[in-house]
Amino acid sequence: MIYCKVEERQAPLILYRSMSLSQLVKAVEEADSSRKLFEAVQNLANARLEGAIPTLIEALSYNNPGAAVAAVDGLTLLGNPAVPALLELLDMHNYTARSWAIRALAEIGDPRGLVTLLGVATADFAFSVRRAAVKGLGLMKWHWFPDELREIAQEEALEALLFVAQQDDEWVVRYAAVVGLQALSLTIADTYPQWRSQIQEYLDQMANSEENLAVRARVWLALQHIQQNISKNIHTSSGIAAIAENKSSLTTDDWQGILNQLYEIKRQERAKNLEEGDPRRFQKLALEIQNKS
Repeated sequence: MIYCKVEERQAPLILYRSMSLSQLVKAVEEADSSRKLFEAVQNLANARLEGAIPTLIEALSYNNPGAAVAAVDGLTLLGNPAVPALLELLDMHNYTARSWAIRALAEIGDPRGLVTLLGVATADFAFSVRRAAVKGLGLMKWHWFPDELREIAQEEALEALLFVAQQDDEWVVRYAAVVGLQALSLTIADTYPQWRSQIQEYLDQMANSEENLAVRARVWLALQHIQQNISKNIHTSSGIAAIAENKSSLTTDDWQGILNQLYEIKRQERAKNLEEGDPRRFQKLALEIQNKS
């Protein structure tokens, strides 16, 4: 009897294997209960069909957290093809849909979401959304960035992660920032050892000043991993050399757009008299990127 119940519960989740895209989408549109909607969205997500992206995007705005989680998982599985639609969703006024979109962007790690994640990580009012954005900064596909743009992008990520680790009121967000700092320190270990040292120094201070025991324990673990990395000179799979064969699918226009967004950040910082560097260096980077097209 127990076996039968398990089979009955699992059955709806494997129907997608024999259903077409139109059938899967229709099941979502015709779902007449919360449970059926969740199962229909999950089946659609598991099918991993790019044609499902519009429906999965729409599911982010449903008043159904289960369906939204399933849609985020599906969009994450589809990866970079889903990014343009997710970025477009961020311009809408539906905050619930927007917060789910940010979670999906964070999981995908596409460079086109970098500036969005930077802003959300440091300023969004919902701690769960800030935590997702911080996680996204740690998962960013840094190996996709052109050499001339990676430094600027990683510097912005470093500043954001340090700010969040120090200033955020929610311990779960600070915890995520520590995880992000660890990941970033391993990524930049060869190229920017001075930044790695800066991360170590900050984490050393945080190990003594952080009041939350869970965050403090995670700081100690991060320091341990960083030290092991230095001692053994072994770099994680997030390192550029280790995954250089995974080429970027972004176009020159995509990179130019990212560059323009980062330039705007620097322009605003200078307008506020913040000592964050001279944005004129972005003009040189823009020329370098254009010359590669």
